[in-house]
Amino acid sequence: MGKSNKLLIIDDNEEVLTSLYEYLSQKKYQVISASNGLDGLKLLDAEKGEFDLIITDLVMPNISGVGVISIVKKKYPTIPVIAITGWGEHPEALATEANADIVLEKPFELSELDKLIAGLLSTPKSKI
Repeated sequence: MGKSNKLLIIDDNEEVLTSLYEYLSQKKYQVISASNGLDGLKLLDAEKGEFDLIITDLVMPNISGVGVISIVKKKYPTIPVIAITGWGEHPEALATEANADIVLEKPFELSELDKLIAGLLSTPKSKI
């Protein structure tokens, strides 16, 4: 087994952030979290985009998840992004527009998220 995969989680809901952080850390991922889009993007730049996957909430103050995804996909097109949301009529449309790889509606099972992460991480990074 090589190095553990590094995940960035961005969510303004403390409970969601904590439960994702704890669950994914137990799954042997290296997890870094941010409580808003701006901090998430700062972490991403500080790490020079060295993340294997990003999980972001869609509805957040300052920079929304859609904004985060748009910026990530421009700067770091090979990083897969999972958008999570519990809001809105058609949040999936927004996330798809911003090119999220997967949109997951809250509430979701952590085991389901784990499977989705594993699936995205096992996909070769090349963009055709």
